[in-house]
Amino acid sequence: MIYSKTDKTLETDRLLLRLFKETDAQEVSKYCNNYNLYKSTLNLPYPYSIDCALTWIANHEKNYDLDQIYEFAITDKQSGQLYGAIGISNHQQYKNGEIAYWIGEEHWGNGYATEAAKALIDFVFTEKNYHRVYARYFKSNPASGKIMEKCGMHYEGTLKDHIYKNDVFEDIVFYGIINPMK
Repeated sequence: MIYSKTDKTLETDRLLLRLFKETDAQEVSKYCNNYNLYKSTLNLPYPYSIDCALTWIANHEKNYDLDQIYEFAITDKQSGQLYGAIGISNHQQYKNGEIAYWIGEEHWGNGYATEAAKALIDFVFTEKNYHRVYARYFKSNPASGKIMEKCGMHYEGTLKDHIYKNDVFEDIVFYGIINPMK
């Protein structure tokens, strides 16, 4: 992972993680206005309009500069193609944060979320001095748990019937990792 403090980017073998721009709103709306993505995410609204995307993007740079949340567009390093999003909260008093991500359905299965998550975890451990990173996913979406495992995260527990969404209760599965450099 290569971090550019001035550009606010993270670079991996295939990806460039960068701040979102207003010009990304159309594509974000297209990806997020997808029931298959919505049903496996905690906070994504549905339907998802361009206004939703613009509102979401509007505070990313400010949140980054204030060290509150780091949210990045997951893009192809060569072509600039947008694949999805990844972000992590910054609970400074606890030295931890929650990582979350989504990938547009047409790009599922290519390892982009795993590659981006590994880079973001490395970034917060090395550059932001986090002690711990955690994540959660709906038990009905085991692919998300596989990403967490590939990033070195470990199962920490399940909250049974914790979320009520789409007229059903969903179990939430928690994973976490402690900074191995500490």
